[in-house]
Amino acid sequence: MTESRISVGDGATVLGYTDRYAATVIEVSKSKTRITTRRDHAKRTDTNGMSEIQTYEFSPDEHGREETFTLRKNGKWHCKGTPLKDQYIVVIGVRDHYFDFSF
Repeated sequence: MTESRISVGDGATVLGYTDRYAATVIEVSKSKTRITTRRDHAKRTDTNGMSEIQTYEFSPDEHGREETFTLRKNGKWHCKGTPLKDQYIVVIGVRDHYFDFSF
């Protein structure tokens, strides 16, 4: 999603290395170079146990973790204050959740 089209309420996925966390954009700066997300509640809907095949339903979580991301020169949204080499980023426009049981 292009920066100019990002708006409050958009779905987001925080990529935490191998895990993914569903979130919602709750704030967008005027310059469209800084956003704040809040993690959603993710309820697992499958019965696959400790499997890579996981499905979830999402709902807002007023107490979810809030994080600020900044648009960097590489075109990715990195967590504010982290170096470019850090892979803790957010993707806008899709909600996804995944827990990696192998760690």
